[in-house]
Amino acid sequence: MERVLVVSGSERGREFLRELLRGQEYGQGFFADNSGEARRRMAEDDFSLVIINAPLRDESGEQLALWAAQSTDAGVLLLVKAEIADEVSARVEDSGAMVLPKPISRQFFCQSLKLVSAARRRMLGLKNENTRLQKQIDDIRLVDRAKCVLIQYSDFTEQQAHRYIEKKAMDQRVSRREVAEDILRIYES
Repeated sequence: MERVLVVSGSERGREFLRELLRGQEYGQGFFADNSGEARRRMAEDDFSLVIINAPLRDESGEQLALWAAQSTDAGVLLLVKAEIADEVSARVEDSGAMVLPKPISRQFFCQSLKLVSAARRRMLGLKNENTRLQKQIDDIRLVDRAKCVLIQYSDFTEQQAHRYIEKKAMDQRVSRREVAEDILRIYES
């Protein structure tokens, strides 16, 4: 179940957002009165979505939206007065925060939640793919370092070093990375 943090300086705003969230796919809702409390909660817990009902007691809400979008993996919705929505959107949209004008209808709010959730899932998928590819690059670099060590100290050719690492990995039923780590441990110590 996804977790949502609602940041609103007014009790009326919190109740309105609680009512809008009721019946949505979000499980547990958490509430904060100001940006300081919201930052503390986001530092302690992971949230799928952060909804900021601006203005807050201690700031406009823009800084919190920017911070949340840059510091967490949460989708960020910033609710502002309709008169300033375009201006605020121009300042925060590059960070990934989405601005919604107030007053807001239930249907528009629900569509926005789905859009932010879809964008967040896509971003997390890309982040996971990036992490996987980064690990793959690190493995290749480590294997290449081990090949260079074999070429330098054991007079192997590049093909022989490659074959040696591949064969040893298959024979021992371990990854090429583990074989490379063993080679580097032996020759570089």
